[in-house]
Amino acid sequence: MSRQPARRNEAWAARLASPRGLAIIRHDMTESETLRRATPDDAGAISALTHQAYAKWLPVLGREPKPMTADYDRAVHAHLIDLLFVGDRLAALVETIPAADHLLIENLAVAPGFQGRGYGRRLAMHAEELARSLGHGEIRLYTNKLFVENVALYRRLGYGIDREAPFKGGFLVHMSKRI
Repeated sequence: MSRQPARRNEAWAARLASPRGLAIIRHDMTESETLRRATPDDAGAISALTHQAYAKWLPVLGREPKPMTADYDRAVHAHLIDLLFVGDRLAALVETIPAADHLLIENLAVAPGFQGRGYGRRLAMHAEELARSLGHGEIRLYTNKLFVENVALYRRLGYGIDREAPFKGGFLVHMSKRI
């Protein structure tokens, strides 16, 4: 990866680090829920939550899904990661990467004990608002074709399938949504 995109992402991260940038889904939140931008101190918790959330896919894939292998010490510096807490427990996260013409959802993970409560949907909506705040009219993501539940969720949220691409013996489903 070249240095220029990393610098650009760091500049966007700095611009969006204000609490105002995270007020997007607060209108939907209860008093016990908070949303904040991740800091380097959160890398371990991000990795742990991601491993918990994706563990159910290990038997399906026969290997660790890509988010389980990510370097979150690096990601908290290069990407925008927003953390959703319920009380003092990290419940969910969304990791995004700003590009020139869209925002990419790199990882959206909900801890198993918090799944089924709408946190994934709310963080997807938060990512859309984040994309709009950056002046983008499109948001993109990709997921493994074998993650049928995830593909169905994103389709319900208005994402269309753009293409499928081979990846580690399987296929990634690339999806996007005009916003």
